[in-house]
Amino acid sequence: MLLVAVTSQNTSLACAQSAKPKSPTFYEDVLPILQDHCQTCHRPGEVAPMPLVTYEQSQPWAGGVAHAVETKMMPPWFADPRFGKFSNDPSLSDKEIATLSAWATAGAPAGMQTDAPPPRNWAAGWNIPQPDLIVKMPATVKIPAQGEVEYTYEIVPTHFTEDRWVRMSEFRPGSPAHVHHAVVYIRPPDSEWLRHAPVGTPFTASTLTDPIEKRQAHETTSDLLLVYAPGSSPDEWPQGMAKFVPAGSDLVFQMHYTTNGNADTDQTSIGLVFAKEPPKQRVITLQLNDHALIIPPGADDFRVEVQGSLPNDATLLSLFPHMHLRGKRFEYDIVHDDGSVETLLRVNYHFHWQLSYKLAEPRLLKAGTKLRAIAWYDNSKNNPHNPDPTKTVVWGDQTSDEMMVGFFDVAVPAGMDKNKFFESLKSGSSGSN
Repeated sequence: MLLVAVTSQNTSLACAQSAKPKSPTFYEDVLPILQDHCQTCHRPGEVAPMPLVTYEQSQPWAGGVAHAVETKMMPPWFADPRFGKFSNDPSLSDKEIATLSAWATAGAPAGMQTDAPPPRNWAAGWNIPQPDLIVKMPATVKIPAQGEVEYTYEIVPTHFTEDRWVRMSEFRPGSPAHVHHAVVYIRPPDSEWLRHAPVGTPFTASTLTDPIEKRQAHETTSDLLLVYAPGSSPDEWPQGMAKFVPAGSDLVFQMHYTTNGNADTDQTSIGLVFAKEPPKQRVITLQLNDHALIIPPGADDFRVEVQGSLPNDATLLSLFPHMHLRGKRFEYDIVHDDGSVETLLRVNYHFHWQLSYKLAEPRLLKAGTKLRAIAWYDNSKNNPHNPDPTKTVVWGDQTSDEMMVGFFDVAVPAGMDKNKFFESLKSGSSGSN
């Protein structure tokens, strides 16, 4: 009986030991998470401060990674989960967060390299597939160490002999630490916008001699090819949708640089992937904005609202809010005819991570749909980013000023003329950002 009892106890102990969950390992459990959620930025040559591709690169950062995901600091995502579903949401599941935490707690074991998933096949230097065309600013721009830098422009001829449809595009700043944001405009060959401005060399509004073109540098009805701010993802439109670049167009780079104590130079590039066949729908970037905003000193939750109506049917694809250092929250709504409000997106704004939010399911908006954008600002001393809480803040180019821009991308029939289709949008959607 004694022998049987001892055997039974040993068997129970063995079962208990075998039931103990094993610690996650890098190759089997952690690397797949890093590939799916982190390596877009955390790989050599990208914006993140350290790569997380190999075990040797990742192991020293195990504790930091665990803390960042536990506090939801990483991956960066600022949409209120109560409103909308978005295809580019990089957020981790509770299980994935627990895996990274347990891995760090266990001492970041490597595990067996044979358990690793296949490496991601990233195009060198790009997050889109290898571009069909890379367009680079012809000249470098010198950025001073201190002071404010006026918006800088470079006009680049495409030399397209036929119309082109751009399905994917990506912005690659030459000096990421200095590019606050940028817009690349499409200037068709019949456009008079900045027609006498220099081509292929940097210029600013103050260097132009024509007073009309000085004003044009700050306002245009030209279509936007690409909008960039730190943290924004490339444009990748669904099959059958693309942006239109007419034959003979120029691309106009509008660059907003900020200084950080170190002088540098910038020569930004964009990569373009063309549609393999003419699409059925054309993508157009519009905006709801308020150029007349006035934010009083000390206001900690100042609200600015803009509404606009779509004159024709369109399919909503994505949303991209833009504010400056006093930005606090941003919201997009549909205001229905009965007065009810449907919130599409609410963002807890982060100046250093200005993301685009791509709808998981594109949304058909019927003609007459009322769109509303609301922005909240913190101009108080409690905002650690506020340059001067005693200042009345108005619209302006510099980060010490403010902006209120609700970009949104829509798809319309490919043959539709953009200006006529949207000319009655009441929000002032064609103004410069």
